[in-house]
Amino acid sequence: MSHLATLDTSLHERLPASALTLFEAKAQKQLSFEKIAEHLGRSEVAVAALFYGQARASEEDTDKLSQLLGVDKAKLTQQLAGFPDRGRTLDMPPKDPLIYRMYEIVQNYGYAYKAVMNEKFGDGIMSAIAFSTTVDKETDEQGNNWVNIKMRGKWLPFTRF
Repeated sequence: MSHLATLDTSLHERLPASALTLFEAKAQKQLSFEKIAEHLGRSEVAVAALFYGQARASEEDTDKLSQLLGVDKAKLTQQLAGFPDRGRTLDMPPKDPLIYRMYEIVQNYGYAYKAVMNEKFGDGIMSAIAFSTTVDKETDEQGNNWVNIKMRGKWLPFTRF
């Protein structure tokens, strides 16, 4: 039996109306982010970000979501119009244990990542806008499951002014 992500009700007030609409339809149709992503031709993480209001939906995304989830297109178009209000859903430090672990990774390895990137690319930053990410599941020889997160961001060198 697979497990489906649902909307944490404590986040409702911080999320756009589209989040409730999309998560309710997702639950009704018993669809995973993987299945929705396949239908949209996008990554699972991009689709989940769209559901949480952290990414912008294209007209094509809205059409496909409406059709797949059985949500009124006009309602969805109205709810997904505008620009995302990124970062509002999260208190710092995060309270959710899984999100906190990701925060902890940056706390523990942030300077190491920075040093290695600076050595490879020079002075700059990795874009979180020109960016993609994937999450994969790996199982080792002993049957242990491992999370493999890949982040791909455009390198933006600092400019002299």
